[in-house]
Amino acid sequence: MESKEKFQVLLYYNYVHMEDPEAFADEHLKYCKDLGLKGRILVAEEGINGTVSGTVEQTNKYMEDMHNDPRFADMTFKVDESEGHAFKKMHVRPRPELVTLRLEDDINPKEVTGNYLSPQEFYEAMKDDNTVVLDARNDYEYDLGHFRGAIRPDIETFRELPEWVKENKDKLEGKKVITYCTGGIRCEKFSGWLVKEGFEDVGQLHGGIVTYGQDPKVQGELWDGQLYVFDERISVPVNRKEHVVVGKDYFDGKPCERYVNCADPDCNKQILCSEENEHKYMRGCTHECRVSPRNMYVEEHNLSQEEIEARLKRIEMEDEVTQ
Repeated sequence: MESKEKFQVLLYYNYVHMEDPEAFADEHLKYCKDLGLKGRILVAEEGINGTVSGTVEQTNKYMEDMHNDPRFADMTFKVDESEGHAFKKMHVRPRPELVTLRLEDDINPKEVTGNYLSPQEFYEAMKDDNTVVLDARNDYEYDLGHFRGAIRPDIETFRELPEWVKENKDKLEGKKVITYCTGGIRCEKFSGWLVKEGFEDVGQLHGGIVTYGQDPKVQGELWDGQLYVFDERISVPVNRKEHVVVGKDYFDGKPCERYVNCADPDCNKQILCSEENEHKYMRGCTHECRVSPRNMYVEEHNLSQEEIEARLKRIEMEDEVTQ
């Protein structure tokens, strides 16, 4: 019996000047498709940011070819084993920025950025009472998993983070500020912005949470929950020593690590939700989303109007009991 082919997921970025992002994107898309990869790659004048999946042979060939390009010779690839492709299609798109901060005075990580901290250094820094650990990701990423004691900025998108910091400076001033994100790319700019804003002691987790989880010494310690990833896997483990569930079901607050999108495409909010509650609430995060004529759950399960009304009545009755 033949063994199942092994797959890998690559995560990488490199801040380097790209002369013609549009032309590179067109050529690189064809190259990736010919190689058999699937994934999402962004290209801007400031560099490249990508995550792709493929067989071990395909992904190793990709890394070799990229390292043979002088622009990417020293680029670090984070490699994760996978049971199959982590994406459905292959996209390579030109963008104004690799990460969307939309600053009036943009940050060049090659010129200013926070101090790089290895996983071991980050681990030790987290245990220092004078250290503030600041999550640089979005709220739904934090809710699934985060470093123990890390601050959760109340933001839905990365570009809101600088304004949040300005409004909450009292939480950070006079402290050593260390920040982290999935693979490190957001922190390259954000930590640089913190330095330009006058914060004197700024560090960033080099290589991001992915690298931290793979480090043989720290083994993901002090991380609770799962790591949100932007592919078909949705989440991956980080802490190799213990698993603490921090996610809470959107509807009943019970421990949960299962993400779904609201069934109303006009909402599409990501919520943590058990399979039982997905069916109970027709995957709608609000009453308005449940009764929306565009509710995809209703369409997928071919629910009649009578069935919809019966479920809505049940929700109403149970809510009255719990109030």
